[in-house]
Parts: sequence; C-alpha cells; structure tokens
Amino acid sequence: MTDTTAANPFGDLSGGIEEPLSERVLNQDEIDSLLGFDMGDDDGSERSGIRAIINSALVSYERLPMLEIVFDRLVRLMTTSLRNFTSDNVEVSLDNISSIRFGDYLNSIPLPAILAVFRAEELDNYGLLTVDSNLIYSIVDVLLGGRRGTAALRIEGRPYTTIERALVQRMVEVVLNDARQAFEPLTPVHFNLDRLETNPRFAAIARTANAAILIKLRIDMEDRGGRIELLLPYATLEPIRKMLLQQFMGEKFGRDNIWEGHLATEIWTTDTEVRAVLDEQQLPLSKVLDLKVGDTMMLNATPDSEVSIRAGSIPLTTGRMGRKGQHIAIRIEAPVNPEVAARMKGPR
Repeated sequence: MTDTTAANPFGDLSGGIEEPLSERVLNQDEIDSLLGFDMGDDDGSERSGIRAIINSALVSYERLPMLEIVFDRLVRLMTTSLRNFTSDNVEVSLDNISSIRFGDYLNSIPLPAILAVFRAEELDNYGLLTVDSNLIYSIVDVLLGGRRGTAALRIEGRPYTTIERALVQRMVEVVLNDARQAFEPLTPVHFNLDRLETNPRFAAIARTANAAILIKLRIDMEDRGGRIELLLPYATLEPIRKMLLQQFMGEKFGRDNIWEGHLATEIWTTDTEVRAVLDEQQLPLSKVLDLKVGDTMMLNATPDSEVSIRAGSIPLTTGRMGRKGQHIAIRIEAPVNPEVAARMKGPR
C-alpha cells in the first residue's frame, strides 16, 4: 500500500500531519534596514540600525540650534549676492545640515570638483567649501555669456583651466563674504580663502576621525545650477560653542537685563546710613552690665587717629576727624574699597 500523503506538497489539511517549519530568509530591503544602510539616501539625515550605533559618537548639530539661524541667513544673503554676481535669476536653497566624519566626507566627494580651503581668522582654524562640476560649468557658462536652455559642455578627464578656476574663485570669495555677514550678529569672524584644490587628499584640514558639520546648498539658475557644500570641523566651532547653544539670538539662560538695569538704578538712588567709628573695645559682659549714668569710657583714639567709615558692618574707607563750622566732620583720606564698591554696585 502506497503513502499518498508524501506526494501531497501541502501535507494533511485535516491536521493529522504537522507541516515542518521553514526558516524565513530576509530580503535585501530588510537587511539594509537592519544595518542602517540605504543606497538611495545620500544625505544621511535618517539612519537606524547598526549604522546609527556606529555614528552615535558624532555630536549631532541639533545640539547647536543657532547654526540653523546662521545658515538660513546665509541662504538669504547668497541669493542676493549671487544674483548681483551673475546678473541672472539665482535661487539658493538649504538642502541639509548633518554631522559627518571628516574622512568619510573626503571619500564621498564626487569628482571632478573644486575644493576651496579657507581660514576662519578669529576662530584660528580652517573650513572647506566644495563646488561640484555642474555648478562650475554653469557659473562659467553664465559669466561668459552662454545661451539659455543649452546644457553646459563637459569634457571629462581634463583639469580645470585657469579661467575656470579664476571664475570659481571669485564666486567662492562672494560666498565667504556672505558667510562672514551671516556670523556677524553672533560673533565677528572673517573667512579668507587660502587655496583651491582639485584633489581631496590635498584639502585635508582635520583628522579623518574628527567630527564636522556639513551644510549642503543647492543653487539653481533657471535651467542650470549645482551644489555647494560647506564643511566646518567642530574644532573650528569650538570657540563659539556657547553662542551656538543658544535657542535664539542674545539668550542669557534666565537672566533679565531689563530687571538688572532697573535694580541697579534703584540701588544708586537708595539712601544708605554711613557711620564713622572712632574706636572699638571689647569688654566683659559683667562690666557692661555695671555701667551707670555718668560713667566714662576711655577711647584709644586721639584727634589724629584714623576714623573707620562703615556701612553697617562693612568697612568702606578711612578718614580724619575735624570740624567744619558748627559740625564735626570727617575728611576722607583713602579711596573706597574696590571689592566693597563692586559688591554694592552689583551687575549693571
């Protein structure tokens, strides 16, 4: 007698024979999601899985909220300045702000490109500005009177000419000047162009493992355009880190300048009792209790002794005792104690 169940690929539907459990195999999308890699995501804005754990050591730019305000201001300034520079309709947009390791960024630069190394003078460090090939050819085409609606002629495998580098250098100087104005309300800093490079290896301004802020800007000139990427190492931003931590311009974390000024003004107009102390003595309590009307206490002071001028128990200065008209007067002999004066003035 033959076994009919062996030929049935679905097993016994009545439940008499259990179906063997098969191992589930992950597809490629699930593997990429687990590892945190997405080939279509080039900005790295949302990462998960193992890749997020690896990159967790990087400081996120959200911890420096003032950066968004600075770069939004940079976008507005660049829109105006590049319109004047090219005499064309230019639109600048902020694509992304992210944290990245410097070495990873150098390996991800699409070549050919021009890399401008600039120095932040007041911050005593360097930054990197990358201009991609599409924007280079578009700028050259616009400045030299190319026709609209025609794609720029690109010749692969050749270095950029002197004219192309000179025109791109002029545009980079315009962008750096806008960056200076964008940081101006926060802190004065001048960005001076140091050199232009076409090989990323010669544009190393930080160690490969160092963290940096990457700002991607999109520049559109009607049917032409390209990208500018601005990279600032965290070491460059470290001197102004406290300013970048502010949620808004001029934040003082709880301090109220208006109230401080009002309080200081009222203190200056407040009447304070000042005492002139001729001498101080320490007596036993029994002798103090035995004092009667008419008793005399001898002071260890002469007409030439210094008199201590005090506000409460705080010594302010010293002086000499004398007479002016019908009044006993004190002539101030020394300046007011600076520490006491600062304590009484308070913050202004």
